[in-house]
Amino acid sequence: MMSSVNLKEIYRSKLSPALLSLESQRKDVVKRILLSVAILLLGIVAFVVGQQSEYGFIPGVLIVIGAFVSFGFAFSKYNSYKQAFKNKVVRKVIESIDPDWNYHPEACISENEYVESGLFQRHWDRYNGDDLISGVIDKTDFRLSELHTQYKTVSVDSKGRRSEHWHTIFKGLFAHADFNKEIRGETFVLPDIAERMFGKWGQKLQKFSPRGELVKLENIEFEKYFVVYSHDQNEARYILTPKIMEAIVHIRQQFDTEIYLSFVGTRVYVAMSFSQDLFEPRLFRSGVRYSDIEQMYYQFNTISVIVNEMNLNTRIWTKE
Repeated sequence: MMSSVNLKEIYRSKLSPALLSLESQRKDVVKRILLSVAILLLGIVAFVVGQQSEYGFIPGVLIVIGAFVSFGFAFSKYNSYKQAFKNKVVRKVIESIDPDWNYHPEACISENEYVESGLFQRHWDRYNGDDLISGVIDKTDFRLSELHTQYKTVSVDSKGRRSEHWHTIFKGLFAHADFNKEIRGETFVLPDIAERMFGKWGQKLQKFSPRGELVKLENIEFEKYFVVYSHDQNEARYILTPKIMEAIVHIRQQFDTEIYLSFVGTRVYVAMSFSQDLFEPRLFRSGVRYSDIEQMYYQFNTISVIVNEMNLNTRIWTKE
């Protein structure tokens, strides 16, 4: 991993000038948004006052329409700013990690890859993502992107009015990499939420899962964070060696977020939860901040941490 000194040098020489060149564009977007809000408020006032005027609601309606047109221009300007930010800043951050990695700002992990992981079994109604990176770290190929999946529920109140509600299934970074071993069954490493919430009662709840048998392991620290299910107890223990368990715990502690893993086919799938949108430009404060670039660098470098911590480049297994 690049040192903080080297990252600061890249920031000063390449990223800071790019960010400064985008500042006027960012401010232009903010001005357009504020102008649109002001026009909308004026339209609402005109709409209320119009009730006592001979012209009625017409002036207010026209002003509100003008506000929505203005919001449309603001959205268009924001999209242009976002595209420039991705290509001039985000792409350079990725190149600073590895210039051979491929970056596709508009693409994401496919629905098939998401399903193959088996990590989230609830069907989604909305599937969004971006910032797809693919490449090779030494001998290990990988794919990573930001991802957000949601399902919808509909409620009806006492007056028969329907309301839609959207619920997050997963939001964060989703990645998968070559595990260099043909896995016959499927093994899942999931956050141990039940035991954390309900203690010993949670341990009893752990036994019931459609993902396979509960696997109890000897690493106390690992068991504190995770629960393991597998279709093959022996294979699960073969996969989750003491070093692999230590690596997973270290990754969990380093990023301080919930982590989901599955070992399926020849791949290890990793999903890391983040509540905020990642790798997006900030609008209502200066974009020229080293802390933002540093955070972005470490988030993109997550895949390197996973590959190195889990020692995936050490070819101790052979595929069948």
